[in-house]
Amino acid sequence: MQLFAFGINHQTAPLAVREQVAFNADGLESALRDLVGNGAAKEAAILSTCNRTEMYCNAAQPEHAIDWLAQYHHLPRKDIDPYLYTLPREQAVKHSFRVASGLDSMVLGEPQILGQMKLAVRQAEEAGTLGFLLHKLFQRTFSVAKDVRTQTEIGANLVSMAAAAVRLAERIFPSISEQSVLFIGAGEMIELNAVHFAARSPKHITVANRTLDRAHVLARRISGHAITLNELPEQLAHHDIIITCTASPLPILGKGMVERALKARKHRPLFIVDLAVPRDVEAEVAELDDVFLYTVDDIAEVVKDGLDARQSAVREAEVIIDSGVADFVHWMESREVVPTIRALRDHAERNRRHEMEKALRLLARGENPEKVLDAMSSGLTNKFLHAPTHALNQVHSDDREAFLDVIHRLYHLHPEE
Repeated sequence: MQLFAFGINHQTAPLAVREQVAFNADGLESALRDLVGNGAAKEAAILSTCNRTEMYCNAAQPEHAIDWLAQYHHLPRKDIDPYLYTLPREQAVKHSFRVASGLDSMVLGEPQILGQMKLAVRQAEEAGTLGFLLHKLFQRTFSVAKDVRTQTEIGANLVSMAAAAVRLAERIFPSISEQSVLFIGAGEMIELNAVHFAARSPKHITVANRTLDRAHVLARRISGHAITLNELPEQLAHHDIIITCTASPLPILGKGMVERALKARKHRPLFIVDLAVPRDVEAEVAELDDVFLYTVDDIAEVVKDGLDARQSAVREAEVIIDSGVADFVHWMESREVVPTIRALRDHAERNRRHEMEKALRLLARGENPEKVLDAMSSGLTNKFLHAPTHALNQVHSDDREAFLDVIHRLYHLHPEE
C-alpha cells in the first residue's frame, strides 16, 4: 500500500499560488477520473478549499501524481515545487487527522474543514476513485476528528472566518446597522458570513448568485433581497459591505466595475472581503482609493486572538491523533502481509489436494485404509516441513541466528527443554 498525501496550503504558499492549483467543484470528479485513468494513482481524493489544495493517493509512484497536478493546471512543475509538501504513509495519516480536527487550519479548531473533507470523500466515491485504502483512511479520519471535538476544548472561543469579517467591517464602519451588505455566492462560507452579519441587523441585505433560486433560499433566511450575478454592475454601488465567495474560475468583480461603483457612491468607503480561491475580486481593486479589500490570507491576522487559550487543547488533541495514527499504521502493516498469507494458504492447499488424490487412488485399488491414512499424513508432514528445513540448511551463517529465532517463534519450539 503506497499511501501518501501532497499539496499546498496557507502555511506554504501565498494566495497567488494557491489559486493557480485550486479545483473547480464542477470539474472535480472528471479530474479525479483523469488522474486515476492515466495511471498516476490507483486511488485518489482531492481536497480543494480556500486555504489548501491537497491530494490523498494510493500510488506506486508519487511523483507521477505530482506531475499530473502540474500538467492539469498547465503549470511548469518548478513553479509549484517550492511550495509543495509531500507526506508518505504515517505522515499522510497524521496530516489527514490534523486537518479534519481543525489543527492545520488558518482558524484553529474551525469546524468547516471537516464538512469539506467529507464532501471531498463523497466526490471521490462518485468518481469511482475511492478504494479500500482511502475509504479506511477517511473512515478513521472522521472518527479521530470526532474524538478530538468531543474530548477537548479545541473549538472553544473560536474566532471564525465569518466573525473575523464582521470585526474587520466594524473597524471601517462605526455601526453595521447603518450599512447595506451584499453577499456574492450562496455556498457554506457565504451562509456562515450571512448569519454573522445579519445578527448585526444591517440596513439592507442582498444575496447575488448565479442561480436565483439558491439566492432566494438564503435571502429568505436572513430577510434579504435576491439578485443574479448579471445585476451586480447596477447594484454594486448601493452596498457598503461586500462579502464574496463563489466557485468562479474568473474574477466576478473587476477593477472597472468597482471604479464605476465608487464614482456613483461619491467615493464613500467600500469594504470588500474576498474569501474565494481563485479570487473573485481582481487584485488591482486593492489599489483603488476608498476600497478596503481583504483576502483569506488577510483574515489570518484577525483570527490569531484566542490562540494561546487553546494551546492546552491542542496538546490533548495531538495525543488523540498520535494514538489514532499508530492504530491505522498497524492496520496498514497487517494488510501488507495478506498477499503472502494468501499465497501460503494456496501452496498448502495444493499439497493437501495432491496427497488426498493419491490417497483416494490407493483406496480405490483396495489398499489398507490405515496404511493409506498413515502415508497421507506422512506425505503432508514432509511437504509442510520441506521449505523451512531446506531454508535452515541453506541459510548463511550471518543470518542463521535470526532465522532460527523466527522458526522457534513460528512453531513455538523450545529446544532447551
